[in-house]
Amino acid sequence: MLKATSLKFLTDLKKNNNREWFAENKSRYEAAKDDFHQFMEGFIAKAAKIEPAYAQLAVKDCVFRIYRDVRFSKNKDPYKVNFSAQLKEGGKKSGKCGFYIHIEPAGNASFIAGGYWMPDAPVLKKLRQEVEYNTADFKAILNNKTFKKWYPALEDHKLKKAPKGVDPTHPDIELLKYNSYVVIHPIDTKDLTDKSLEKTLLKGLEVIKPFIDFLNEVE
Repeated sequence: MLKATSLKFLTDLKKNNNREWFAENKSRYEAAKDDFHQFMEGFIAKAAKIEPAYAQLAVKDCVFRIYRDVRFSKNKDPYKVNFSAQLKEGGKKSGKCGFYIHIEPAGNASFIAGGYWMPDAPVLKKLRQEVEYNTADFKAILNNKTFKKWYPALEDHKLKKAPKGVDPTHPDIELLKYNSYVVIHPIDTKDLTDKSLEKTLLKGLEVIKPFIDFLNEVE
């Protein structure tokens, strides 16, 4: 579980997203960051029992920085208002599909997820081919009773028409219209400070693993 003080820091940061406030509260940030890193260290060790490829990961390979790159963004807030990490073979910068953890108490916006979000065109083309060639296997994963309970549907990020080069009359054309192949499970803010948090995330990883494995077949 995470400390209430860590979540309070993130909530306060959302209200005061500026460098002056952050500098004045740097010690709070360091304490909250250490709390999240310690949680992730324990989680990675147990997650490796579900996905052996994670056994070689260190916290630094998974956790994202809180500092935002604002160079090409209209939103000039200098800091993210969440802690986040991604577990995947080779670390967060690898091209593999992985398991994402997002901790954002303000607005009850925490969640876990897996898949590819807005991949580059060559990767997306291969993903669609994988789904097209192995549609039955992919649908079996999505329609699994336990999977649907945790991850009800793919995130609705798709084209209105058939992608270029794809037969618009394909019987599973709707699955081939997606620009992202991502599923999400929300995490209630009150559960972030509960002892069951780690167990919940591990179960979420166990359930999503077939989906991640399927997408990682893409080469």
